[in-house]
Amino acid sequence: MANPRPGPTLTMIATALNVSAATVSNALAGKGRISAELIDRIRAKADELGYVPSSAARALRTGHTRVLGLVLPDISNPLFPQIAQAIEYAASASGYGVLIADSRGSVAMQTEAINRLIERDVDGIVIIPRLGTRIVDIGRPLAVIDSPSTPNSTVSADHWQGGQLVMEHLAALGHQNFVLIGNNPASNVQNDRIGGMKSRVPAGGKAEILWIEQHEQAHGKASPLRLAEKVERGATAFAAVSDLHALRALTELQNAGIAVPGRASVAGFDDLAWSAMITPALTSVRMDVATIARIAIDALLCAIEADTAADATRGVVSAETTSVPMTLVARQTTGVLTAPTHPEKTPAGEPA
Repeated sequence: MANPRPGPTLTMIATALNVSAATVSNALAGKGRISAELIDRIRAKADELGYVPSSAARALRTGHTRVLGLVLPDISNPLFPQIAQAIEYAASASGYGVLIADSRGSVAMQTEAINRLIERDVDGIVIIPRLGTRIVDIGRPLAVIDSPSTPNSTVSADHWQGGQLVMEHLAALGHQNFVLIGNNPASNVQNDRIGGMKSRVPAGGKAEILWIEQHEQAHGKASPLRLAEKVERGATAFAAVSDLHALRALTELQNAGIAVPGRASVAGFDDLAWSAMITPALTSVRMDVATIARIAIDALLCAIEADTAADATRGVVSAETTSVPMTLVARQTTGVLTAPTHPEKTPAGEPA
């Protein structure tokens, strides 16, 4: 099979105009003492021949590779591919490519992923840090997407406000007894979401917090959350910090014969793609990933493309907008109670 024909080179342009390759290189880079008339001729000939500078040559000339790194905490979580897509779209709109690395839920792997991207000479990195970790200075611009309560977070969803939306929605439906379901109490994002929920518990209402990791440490991996027992004790609304945990709650309640939303309501977070497709469709809180990605990339590129060394940022970059409001998407898993909280008991002596 024949090798593909190479594209136009600096030498080809130089030969066509009877000048040196160095002159062509300087003209295209805007360097050297070259007349405006010759620069125009060189650029016109480059366009005519379809010349495209190589990425390696551009990097040597500008000091930038025009490639960014993205470190995700766990790519198996369906939320993070959505964020990755939004980051890639925002970066490509500015002429940058993106290399993606996965921490796989490990602090050690997160450090390794960052180092691997630095070795690839990326211009800057966007990171969604593994919970409980802080990234401050990696020797180049860094945009952190975490939570407004996290120090050095560049931008994030307003997770506290999202929690308030969930509770306000459930309270408006008449619920008074809530179970708030989190996964890991070390997560700033999850604590902010639960904190926002707790801040809007209606007067006279009560809320119990169920941390799945703690429950499973006591009762075994993937053990039932015993939500039916909580319904028997009066709980009517279950609000989880992610759609994944909300789906677990919904499935457990349905398997126990508890009508949703007739006897118990369920809500989640992140509005994952399947949330609208299950039966009943899941009420959730949506993150504006496109806006978050755009703000993070704009802040990162502003630092990368700073004209002088004095302006350059070699740590976490800042953005004018640090939190982005979330949106409630009400669907079929939340509603006004239509069934009694407790099963009606047949009086003694009467036939069932």
